[in-house]
Amino acid sequence: MPRTLEAGLILRDRYQVRRVIGRGGAGCVYLADDLRLTGRLCALKEVVHDYSLSDTLLSQARQQFQQEALVLARLDHPNLPKVSDFFSEGERDYLVMDFVPGKDLRTLMMSAQQRGEFLPESEVLSWGSQLADALSYLHSQTPPILHRDIKPGNLKLTPSGLLKLVDFGLVKILASDEATVTVIQGRGTALYTPLEQYGGDAGHTDVRSDVYAFGATLYHLLTGHPPVEARERFLNPGSLPPLTAYNPAISPRTERAVLWAMSLHPEARPPSVEAFRQALLGDWMPSMRTQETLPPPTLADLFSLPVERNLVGIAVILLFLSLIVSLLH
Repeated sequence: MPRTLEAGLILRDRYQVRRVIGRGGAGCVYLADDLRLTGRLCALKEVVHDYSLSDTLLSQARQQFQQEALVLARLDHPNLPKVSDFFSEGERDYLVMDFVPGKDLRTLMMSAQQRGEFLPESEVLSWGSQLADALSYLHSQTPPILHRDIKPGNLKLTPSGLLKLVDFGLVKILASDEATVTVIQGRGTALYTPLEQYGGDAGHTDVRSDVYAFGATLYHLLTGHPPVEARERFLNPGSLPPLTAYNPAISPRTERAVLWAMSLHPEARPPSVEAFRQALLGDWMPSMRTQETLPPPTLADLFSLPVERNLVGIAVILLFLSLIVSLLH
């Protein structure tokens, strides 16, 4: 892990570091003062590159960062923090974003658990509608932008009640030829990651991958229990309890919509965030048959899907380990 920046350090003669407010595998997120705009707080998202790479690969990584930073800087949506600047300091690159005050939804969920309560379904669905606005905006860009790390800890609720989807660390831009540009190597947080994303950047992901993470996030918020990981569900079909097993007050509409979004096979999920929103909040209500349009993916399915060998290899390894464990018992 790279050494963190000290409080008081000034970067680019403009941003004075206050403290670390987040950590990740590729660097930290810092709270900083903008010395040019007095009183403005910002978040510095740090990307530390792997300097064991060849000069060519390192140059490509930095070019990717700059290209993606330019794309993110053009985004303008009330449910997304504004990216206002980017720069490099030595081996580190930085995205400068608006600092979002307030608590993240994971913190609010844990506080409710400590009180022995569930987050109100109506409130969670209201947050879900705001998240749908942000994701629909990202997915409607040309080319579409995937977030790929949707989870309660990356959703912040401001004091005014506005939800913000933060942390663009794993954002992915889909080019017209299906090539991708990704700032940081990674797969997202396992609890909310769909099976096709386990291949890392080589795996085939699209808007339905964000739909899965969206559904898994709502599952956690509504039940107070983390969803079973996709790889465990692949090995043990039926291992994901329905939401009402934890929270009997959840409405049938919400339960069906969330489980639909969490279908293991991408083709069995809502085709878009708007379709998922309609299932959650609109006039149309998904039936149980909707969730059963395709069976759980098999190895043959995985080979037929347009995914890279990484995903298939992972599935084979998981099945092999499961067989060994069953033999030992």
